[in-house]
Amino acid sequence: MDPIRVTVRRGGVVEAVHRVHVASTEGLLHGEDVVCFLRSSAKPLQAVPFHEAFDDLEDDELAIACASHPALPEHLAAVRKVLARGNATVDDLENGAQEGRPEGKLGHNCSGKHAGMVAACRVNGWPLPGYRFPDHPLQQRVAELIGPAETAVDGCGLPTYAMPLSRMAALLLRTPPRIADAMRARPELVGRVDGADVALMLARPGWLAKAGAEGLCCAVSPEGVGYAFKVEDGNTRALPAAVGSALGVEEISRTRLRNSLGELTGVIQV
Repeated sequence: MDPIRVTVRRGGVVEAVHRVHVASTEGLLHGEDVVCFLRSSAKPLQAVPFHEAFDDLEDDELAIACASHPALPEHLAAVRKVLARGNATVDDLENGAQEGRPEGKLGHNCSGKHAGMVAACRVNGWPLPGYRFPDHPLQQRVAELIGPAETAVDGCGLPTYAMPLSRMAALLLRTPPRIADAMRARPELVGRVDGADVALMLARPGWLAKAGAEGLCCAVSPEGVGYAFKVEDGNTRALPAAVGSALGVEEISRTRLRNSLGELTGVIQV
């Protein structure tokens, strides 16, 4: 079957086309079983060492540890809460800073994940410096959870893992129930509310989803079917339409485009 074709229209003219490949735990649905990097879609498993280190984590702490957040006040407050739990400071984070975001390293979209890792290191007696490198005990535990894969360095400095979509589709099925429950309870902490993952969880309670850079999104239905979506050209704007169309979630299957005056100028849809 061909990839999903997501079009970007301005008026009656198609300005761009994005091809989206989709696999599920029940088989390939659209396009090819392409190999790509998990990027932030791995965060629910990267949060497992944090989950294993504490038995009293609250929903906001677990959700922010899985987040690709936009650095709103509620996100930064949750990251600070995780750092306090680990008796750590922003200086202990090894994710760097992102241009245009507030509060330096704290404002990085992956700071919650890094804060959770620092807290896990503190409890386990692992060294904090260098926790992001592949030979560190924390990253060895994450690699064990994810399984064999080619690795590279992610945007925040951590290892990232490459595999075919068919394997990615099953990945979030291994998310511990407590982490999954926290993401479902606090989806607004997991990312942008207009992102495919958060929009899906808000529109359909019971779903679990996490998007990653370069147009990736992994999801699990309440019935336990896993999905992986990959935009071939890496443009994340095509994800809501593709996810909504493939999963029958009409609320997110059409993105309206507006100009700086708030005027409707176009639409993104399958």
